[in-house]
Amino acid sequence: MIQKMLRTITTKHHLNAITIGEYAKMKVGVMNFQIWAFHAEGLGHVSAMTATGMFGLMKMDTLIINPTERDMPLFSYDRVHALGNDTLIYELYDTILEKASLGRVEAVKENCKHLPDHDLGEHWYDSIKLAVSLSKKGKNAHTPVFDACALEYLEAYLADAAEAEYCEPGPKKDKASVYVEGLLKHGGPSTDVFKKGIGDEKTAELFRNILFGTAR
Repeated sequence: MIQKMLRTITTKHHLNAITIGEYAKMKVGVMNFQIWAFHAEGLGHVSAMTATGMFGLMKMDTLIINPTERDMPLFSYDRVHALGNDTLIYELYDTILEKASLGRVEAVKENCKHLPDHDLGEHWYDSIKLAVSLSKKGKNAHTPVFDACALEYLEAYLADAAEAEYCEPGPKKDKASVYVEGLLKHGGPSTDVFKKGIGDEKTAELFRNILFGTAR
């Protein structure tokens, strides 16, 4: 799915791969990770991550877009297949400098409202998470429709981004850093896994330089 999503981005933005050295392949706990990072021309920083573990019984995908060149919210996609369940999470965070129109994304969320919802609980970052975010959880039988929803959501985000205002990377990185530094300080579901597995210093480098690109 991650490769499909990256190909979808390349239909609108050329992806320039970023060399990430030791972080390209990692074992963290019981999970084996592969990670990629790119500069998407005219959009910003893009990273992708896949992980497998438990003899293939658990698979996770992550796609992050930090739109440092467009006045759009930070985009985060997570997908987890585990023990016969399929979880789809899209979270958009307020890193907007002035305004952004998210009409197409809102339409996709509405079109997917019939899919079973997933309660993520309460987190410190809820105040900057936009209402257009969604989280769904079903069985493996839901996977085809979850896949369709995931691609539609990404396509809608890219279409809305194409009409968003261009912006300078510096202020956008500053806005995104509020979220990234908050993760490093207060934690989060994946942040905690990395901090336990590779330590605080490497987790900070991974998040700032590779996953979100705020230090680039």
